[in-house]
Amino acid sequence: MESSSKGLLTQVTQFWNLLDDLAESNPESYKKFIQQQLKEGKQLCATPEPQLCLQTRILKPKEKILFINLCQWKRIPAPQSTTHPVPLSVGRPEDMSETSDVYTVIDVACNPDILQAAEKDQVKKNQLIWMAMKCIEEKFQFTLSHFYHITNFKIKGSIQRMKQNLMGIQTDPTYLREKMRKELTLEQIRNSTVSNPDQFPHLLLPEDHVSGQTGCLIEEISSKEIQVEMKRPAYELKILTDQNEKPLKIELEVELPGINSVSLCDLSVSEDDLLIEVSEKYRLHLNLPNPVNTEMTTAKFIKEKATLIVTMPLVKFLHQE
Repeated sequence: MESSSKGLLTQVTQFWNLLDDLAESNPESYKKFIQQQLKEGKQLCATPEPQLCLQTRILKPKEKILFINLCQWKRIPAPQSTTHPVPLSVGRPEDMSETSDVYTVIDVACNPDILQAAEKDQVKKNQLIWMAMKCIEEKFQFTLSHFYHITNFKIKGSIQRMKQNLMGIQTDPTYLREKMRKELTLEQIRNSTVSNPDQFPHLLLPEDHVSGQTGCLIEEISSKEIQVEMKRPAYELKILTDQNEKPLKIELEVELPGINSVSLCDLSVSEDDLLIEVSEKYRLHLNLPNPVNTEMTTAKFIKEKATLIVTMPLVKFLHQE
């Protein structure tokens, strides 16, 4: 134990001597090197933050309610371009209960830039949700329902639980020391330039390390997988009124030629918009003219006509009642 401590102290002393030499011989490289380490250290120490929560269902192997917490995390790299895979970090499933209700929670994290772009573009948000669900299905061999809705809260469960799940906090200093780069030399530091920051030697944990020996891996889902050309189906949107001509509900009829089962139709309805995706053939996203009550929304599929009918009572009408 004593010899180990002395060895570590010797390494630290040598390292500081190297930095002192660099500061004297090349102050500019020293400054850039320190700035790079501070930047990387800040990213590595960042914690995930909740952004939005989805509710859906696990269909197989056992049917359960599922909440997916989508989080932003600076530690997750952004894709290099729109054609590169999107890195996602997926935490382990956790079963929870409230009174008699039992449900599962899974935390999914991605780069903040991805989530911010999704918040500004409904199509990108739908794609991100689709990728998160696909990643969960592949990682845990689940079959998920593609019917989901975004909850009015950002996270299911506590923030502390989510952080521990995604970060897999590791406090063993021996383990951390083993993960530090051992090839650091004065020549490497001197040759490091800001024009090629990837060559900076890492004093902290490597970028591809996820804290904790049991931490979750980063899954990469290619955006090419979701670039399937989907047709916009023909539809008719009607506002039905009562006998006094007051708006009662919205009725949407969507023609889906070639579709013979409602199981192929994925429907998502919020208070002000609607999304229908059908077996990678059809896609329809509509902004609704009036707020609707999602809990009272119904849908039926007329097989003979290959037509989906969605009936959405208006929130305003219900309040008047």
